[in-house]
Amino acid sequence: MSRLGSWFRGSTPKPSNDPSPAISQVELRAQAVAILNDAISGADLIMNDDIEGAEERLKKGDSTYHSFGLAVCVFMKSILGFEKAIMAEASSRLSESETSAWNEIKKAEREASSSGSQSDKIYPPGSEYQLVLAESYLMSAIIGVLHESLTEGLRSFYKLRKAYIALDGIIQAENAYLKRRGLQSTPSKPAVNHADAHQHEKMPGGFDDDELEFLDADESHSGDQTPQQYEGHLANGGVDETEKKLSDLSLNGNNTPQTTELSEKSPSLSSLGGGPSASIEPDIFADPVDAFIHSGATMCFGVLLLIISLVPPAFSRLLSIIGFRGDRERGIKMLWQSSRFENINGAVAGLMLLAYYNGLLGFADILPSDADVEKGAVVGYPKERLAALLAKLRARYPDSGLWRFEEARSRGNRKDLTGALEILRNNHSKMKQVAALNNFEMSLDSTYVQDWAHARDDYLRCIELNEWSPALYYYLAGCAELELYRNAYYADPKDESQISLHKKKAEELLRKVPTVAGKKRLLARPLPFEEFVVRKLKKWEDRASALAVNLPDAIGVSPIQEMVYLWNGLKKMQPEELDRAAKDLSWDRLTCSEEARGKIQAEIDERALQDLCRAAILRNMEKFDEARTKLQEVLKLDKSVFKGSTKDDYILPTACYEMAVLSWVEGQADTAAETKKKVEDCQTWLDKVAKWESYVLDGRIGMRVQTGMDTLRWYKREHGLSAS
Repeated sequence: MSRLGSWFRGSTPKPSNDPSPAISQVELRAQAVAILNDAISGADLIMNDDIEGAEERLKKGDSTYHSFGLAVCVFMKSILGFEKAIMAEASSRLSESETSAWNEIKKAEREASSSGSQSDKIYPPGSEYQLVLAESYLMSAIIGVLHESLTEGLRSFYKLRKAYIALDGIIQAENAYLKRRGLQSTPSKPAVNHADAHQHEKMPGGFDDDELEFLDADESHSGDQTPQQYEGHLANGGVDETEKKLSDLSLNGNNTPQTTELSEKSPSLSSLGGGPSASIEPDIFADPVDAFIHSGATMCFGVLLLIISLVPPAFSRLLSIIGFRGDRERGIKMLWQSSRFENINGAVAGLMLLAYYNGLLGFADILPSDADVEKGAVVGYPKERLAALLAKLRARYPDSGLWRFEEARSRGNRKDLTGALEILRNNHSKMKQVAALNNFEMSLDSTYVQDWAHARDDYLRCIELNEWSPALYYYLAGCAELELYRNAYYADPKDESQISLHKKKAEELLRKVPTVAGKKRLLARPLPFEEFVVRKLKKWEDRASALAVNLPDAIGVSPIQEMVYLWNGLKKMQPEELDRAAKDLSWDRLTCSEEARGKIQAEIDERALQDLCRAAILRNMEKFDEARTKLQEVLKLDKSVFKGSTKDDYILPTACYEMAVLSWVEGQADTAAETKKKVEDCQTWLDKVAKWESYVLDGRIGMRVQTGMDTLRWYKREHGLSAS
């Protein structure tokens, strides 16, 4: 393998007495490329719902690529299923991959140095393994964030930093090559002077490699050890210089004076988003190894930029202190660039794009109009482009339930919940993790169309398929059962057996919530939604005791419609579905006595919750004045009303967010002057939410706020308005 590896890495061989060394070189190169292609083909089976087949094929090879492919298999299982044992296995596999890649990099450096010559290649020797190392770091970081240990979470930031450095080295080399050939023009920017560079030698508030120590982690490996600090292998000066400039690293396109020198070396948007490089790609990246490196680097860098840009405002400020800043537009452009390649990197980039647009962007409300998206607004939802991407991926992977799942989510985002449910109910995947995703989406869509029996059963099946949050699944199933109880209670004629059956079942499911909560933690903290549902149960139990009623009769505003709002299911509903949702919020749906109902209605935070949910429904019905009236009632209330262990503290900041959404949607139909005013109003409301103190669901609401802020930045730039 070492002999093949030396040719594969592109180093120049030592002089040989072989009379026909050129033939040998061609043959060895072909064999080395075949090794890479075999590993890629094996890993590609993952995207076709055949992880077992991928693992079986990859185990037949002993190269670094095959080892990395096996790590990817376990990683995909872990992030799709969130199962603790699989995450531990993924961490172990990735650690092995890091060591193997590191050893190959050092070997490539030694062989390139001993050869004494350098050919004019795009990437320095060992870059393909540097990519493997960076991808291993990135996946390890994601696993660490999902881990229950705070130590592992801290380690993840260190891994992200190392992934960035490794990727930056690849992209700098690529840009330098393109510039030498006159194929890319780098914008001229003032360089950072030497004094400034020296002054910011270490990342403020960050981790110093010599100081970082994790005593509870066993990182022993066989063979050569991965150093504490990645030293790099670039022929033009190494990575020590990069490490010294770590305080200058920024993933943000809006560079401060300290980041201009690095951004000169960072990939330009034109080279990554379908600009000039689009016409030269077939020639430049025709070599399979170069295509692997380029598609992988742009995919990974795009993921980094995008994920960090999605972090809620409060946490993003913390990340910026330690040197991480996202850039959504650049990240998306890079992912689109990578998705054009017919390899595993392109498929993963496509999956990330679909997950972002159909999932995370599906929660958002403040987005560019369809007309702006057609003109090239990157932060919007490009329906036609996504449809083409999905069609391409479904054709490449016809047996995969993952792409049918994404097709269903696309339909839901187009307000075709019936069509989405038809796909989801007939989507059978060999992968348990994909089946779990499919089932949860089916549960949500059944909830949005008020098919309570299917929703209840699907939420309960989630417990069998996935161990992420049994408490949340029981809560959602119980809330769906509660609606069946209320329907039976007000049915005409009444069926007492049905009333008793649904009431008993609802209480049984809801009582299970606190018994299974708290077993899963994220960065050593309870899952936000588990914390939320446990507080809800405590509130209802206290109320049931005070009113001397059973638990289902102590529940006020429809908790399932509250969850519909928190998942932004209203955005997917047709008018008749919105109308039914509004009726579910009526006080007339309560099943307690008139006296008890009056006491529940008198609770200020309960009334505020109803007003918030109704306002969101009215906004989606385009009844903006009525929605604003409801929100103004909420905003009159003092913060102290929402303080307490069982109070819904998210209501006030969320009402501010809803005001921002109203300003945005109203501004899209106004005159230029009025639109400008509405945009500023929107910004003011978003800024207010971004600065809000901590509350139980601040992460979920914060992501919607962050997306809104990105949209406003784009809008102001495009329309020549001053940025806030």
